[in-house]
Amino acid sequence: MDRIIVAGIGTDVGKTVFSAILTEALEGEYWKPVQTGAGAFDTDTVSLLLSPERTIHPPAYSLKEPASPHSAAESEGILIDPDRIIPPASDRPLIIESAGGVCVPLRSDLLTIDLFKKWEARWIVVSKQYLGSINHTLLTVHALKAAGIDLAGIIFNGEANSCSEEAILAVSQVPCLGHVAHEQRIDASTIRRYAKQWTHFGTLLHKCKRHLPPFTSSGGKGSI
Repeated sequence: MDRIIVAGIGTDVGKTVFSAILTEALEGEYWKPVQTGAGAFDTDTVSLLLSPERTIHPPAYSLKEPASPHSAAESEGILIDPDRIIPPASDRPLIIESAGGVCVPLRSDLLTIDLFKKWEARWIVVSKQYLGSINHTLLTVHALKAAGIDLAGIIFNGEANSCSEEAILAVSQVPCLGHVAHEQRIDASTIRRYAKQWTHFGTLLHKCKRHLPPFTSSGGKGSI
């Protein structure tokens, strides 16, 4: 079974939308192990975006407070148990969406990256342009490489900024896998439109180098 973990450089950078696109493009299954937030959860959002035949696995934890998992769990008197967070069995590609950035704490002694890196999976980083996003993207890539994680590449979401993107790619030496443009409306038809354009994504992932070069600080332009 192929597992792909979709990680962000922070919160609200487009992980959920890209996860839905990837699930649809690969005819896979979606799972967000831990979710937090008031109102609709990401699993609920994805259920409205995917085709009815796609499988959405229930999260191990759904926490109501819009905060980091360790804080949201504490507010409900819960201590997150990593032994409860087990990737579901599937004969389809499993798309796993992380919560926030890669170093978000699940509890005070356990970060997301520490648990998720134990699973055999390829990782994709979703980056979004804003002041400080170069730094956040490079720190995310650095953390993943330092942990020996199989990083497939970066997806840029939202308004394009070639200067920032070129700097990120030059310094990180990680490939760009694609762009998700700023969309006025995101619905199931938007997801299907991108999925049809990215039917090659499975092949692209296999072609990407599994052993990326070391992190470097040379090359590229742009303000951080």
